[in-house]
Amino acid sequence: MEQGAAPVPSIKALRPFVPARDFETSKRFYAELGFQVEALGKDLAEVSLGDQAFLLQNYYVAQWAENFVMHALVTDLNSWWRRIASLDLASRHAVRSPIAPRLEPWGLNVAYVFDPSGVLWHFAEQPSSPAAIMPV
Repeated sequence: MEQGAAPVPSIKALRPFVPARDFETSKRFYAELGFQVEALGKDLAEVSLGDQAFLLQNYYVAQWAENFVMHALVTDLNSWWRRIASLDLASRHAVRSPIAPRLEPWGLNVAYVFDPSGVLWHFAEQPSSPAAIMPV
């Protein structure tokens, strides 16, 4: 920070707006994953897990949604993967099949999940060792 500059005000929350092609389907999808979904109006919902949240909106542009990525750094990727795999998301929500955890070149173990609008989710964990995460 430049000497003498005023301090930058803090941010109370930082929540991206995530698109939904079919708002009701997306709300059900995220609820099944374990998120709390709270309506904020007819076209907006807060989707949260603990202190982390995003805003799901009833708005969709294919090119935007298909290039949108959410990254969730988790403490137990194996537990997340067991839950994701048990939900049979591909057949129940007509989404691309989730991709099992793997160690990526940038150093995180990552499982990939696609939501009903094409939004890609990275569920990631810092490995304790390079072979720490294996698909269950």
